[in-house]
Order: sequence, then C-alpha cells, then structure tokens
Amino acid sequence: MKVVTAEVITIGDEILFGQITDTNTQWMGVELSLIGVKTIRKSSVGDVREEILRVLKEAQERADIVLITGGLGPTKDDITKHTLCEYFGTSLAIHPDALEAVDTFFRKRGRELSDINRQQAALPLNATYIPNTRGTAPGMWFDHEGTVFVSLPGVPFEMKGLMTDEILPRLKQRFTLPVIHHRVIRTVGIGESFLAEKIAAWEDALPPHIRLAYLPSMGMVKLRLTATGTSLAALKEETEQLVQDILPVIQPFVFGYDGEEFEEVIAALLKASGQTISAAESCTGGYVAHLLTKIPGSSAYFQGGVISYANEIKEQTLGVRPETLAKYGAVSEETIREMAEGIRTRFHTWFGLATSGIAGPDGGTPEKPVGTVWIAVSTPERTLTRKLTLGGDRQQNIHLSAIYLLNLLRKVLLQEE
Repeated sequence: MKVVTAEVITIGDEILFGQITDTNTQWMGVELSLIGVKTIRKSSVGDVREEILRVLKEAQERADIVLITGGLGPTKDDITKHTLCEYFGTSLAIHPDALEAVDTFFRKRGRELSDINRQQAALPLNATYIPNTRGTAPGMWFDHEGTVFVSLPGVPFEMKGLMTDEILPRLKQRFTLPVIHHRVIRTVGIGESFLAEKIAAWEDALPPHIRLAYLPSMGMVKLRLTATGTSLAALKEETEQLVQDILPVIQPFVFGYDGEEFEEVIAALLKASGQTISAAESCTGGYVAHLLTKIPGSSAYFQGGVISYANEIKEQTLGVRPETLAKYGAVSEETIREMAEGIRTRFHTWFGLATSGIAGPDGGTPEKPVGTVWIAVSTPERTLTRKLTLGGDRQQNIHLSAIYLLNLLRKVLLQEE
C-alpha cells in the first residue's frame, strides 16, 4: 500500500518572530498519524508573497497533502487567500454560503457585518468551501495536479474544529490509507545510549513494518513503536508481544506506557498505598512539591513541605543537628538523611523526601562541584539516600534532582528498593 504523505505549512510573521507559539503543527501531526497519513515536513513562512509561493511549490513536489494554517484574516497583512489565487491561477469571489455563515456569525452576537468582515466570504473560485462553525474564516480545499491543498485558519480552536469535523473525514474518503498503530514505552533513570545498548538485539530483530524511535527528555526516554499495516487488531497484538519480549531487559526503568505521565504514575501509586508524604527541599526550591501537587486529588497524600534553603531552617524546622552541618556540610549524606527523617516526623507522614545540592552555576568546590546533589526517601522503617553527579546547568539540575528523587520513591512504593 502506498504511503500517503503530508506537509504542514504555517503562515505568519508572528510565528517567525516568536510572538506566538506554533502548537498547530504538533497537533496536526498527531491527528494525521492516527488516520494513517505520514507527515514528512513542517515549515513556517512569513507574510511574504514570494516565500509563500515558493514553499507551496516545494510542498507540492514532496507531498500528497499540503495543510496550510494562518493568514486568513480580513486585514491587509493577511495575504494567504490572494497568494493562493495566484498559485492556482484564479481570483477571489464572494461565496454565497460563506457570506451567509459570516453574516449569521455576527448577527448572533448582535453585530452588523462590516465591509471588511464581508471579505471573509471571498474565496478563490476553484476552492471547495469548508464551513467554519467556530469562527469567520472558512476552510478551503483545492485538488491541484494530484495534490490536495487545504487552507485553514491559524487560531488553534478553529483549526482543530475544522480538522476534526471536516478535513480528516474528507481525507479518509479521498485516500486509501494504511492503519498506523503507536505503542510507547516510557522509561526513567537511564540514558538514551545506555538504553539503546540494552535493547540492540531486540531492535535489530524488529520486522520491516514496525519502526522504533527514541524520544529523550530530561531524565526520561520514550520508546515509540510505530506499526503499519491493514489490520489494527493484528498490529496491536504484534506490538504488545514485542513489548512483553523486551520488558524483562528494561523493566526496572519502565514507569508507564503511551500517554501516562510520570507524575500521574507517582500519584496513582501514592493513592494506592494509602500513605501520606511530605518534602524538605533545598536545591530544588519547591519543585518536588510542585510535581507532587500538580495532579488533581493530591491532597489525599501530600501533607506539605519546607524549602529549607538556609542552614538555620534545616536546624530549626527540620531538626538537622548543628554538628552534622558543621562536620559534613549541607550537601552530604548525613544531612540529607536528617532532613528526610525530620520532615517525616514533624509532618507526621509515612514518607519524607529531601533534596540538598549545588544547583549552580556557582557555589561548587573541588570536593563538591556544581551538580553534586543528595536525595533521600525516608519511611518509619528505613531511609534511602542517593548521591547524584549532574551537570552545570541550574534548571536542568533542579529538574533532574526532582525526577530522580520521585523515581526513587516509585521504586520504594513498588518495593523494588
């Protein structure tokens, strides 16, 4: 079966200037993949006629489907419709259905249709009108020399509505599409290269119609299996068997699958345990508490926290002994142990978490360079500590310290530590 390809083009100076974040292309890529269309390129172009014409020509040479967002407003800087007319060798004319829709849109809001907004109903003569029930800029569909072009408004709410209600169903009718199935294994606490070494033999043995992608982020790596075929049920069964085959090799690092987020998994484990938790944070400055409480229902397990940046707070609030700080320093196994046990006993929780380290960019010494961090998880039965040796970037060190601490908590909850 022939692979059906798509290219997504966003139009607007505001995207290139960084004044707005382009979320459209990411969403469209996901939705196209779900119906079996392979997105091969995404590009952004400013409100410049020559550049738009050039990118349209290049896209037509590469893709079966070209999706365009942006530049459909009624003001003079929105030139997409005029440029499309030039590209397709046609002119603009008021479309009666589009005019009625725009007029109705304004009348429902108690406003008169102005001359400038009336121009929203002006469409290229060879375009198929696609009604937009969420705004005034209609979609436009062109069949041109074997390629389908679709022009959509750039407002995400409107674009998503048009794609969901109109464009995706039409594409499924227009093209014979394969079935694509994604299965994602989510890992934490192992780097991409180390993970690749562990699963090399398994990866090499994957069948041709199933591809593996490594999707790394700070402290985590997603393994995405993408299977292409004609039967969704068969693809699901095949990819699930592949997952089961590799799990014995990477199980200690796997925290979830598909859309499961790390914080959600931790929250579910805490709720299932029926236990409470508190956190004493130094170098992470409250980030651990933020991750624990960003999930709805976190009040069922999270009691509170202390940002014990100063040694005086470690002593007065957490009960860290002055002699411990004097002898070993704030960034030490001895101090982190007392911090975790102190927050647990003072907040009357089952789990006590703690972080203390040198996030940077300064403050390091030859013995304790920037990126040296101690973390701890304490229960009434035991206290586990770990030393982290991270890099020189402050935000990265804060994020990784929190992730590695919560991963240690996850292992304790699963009785893997």
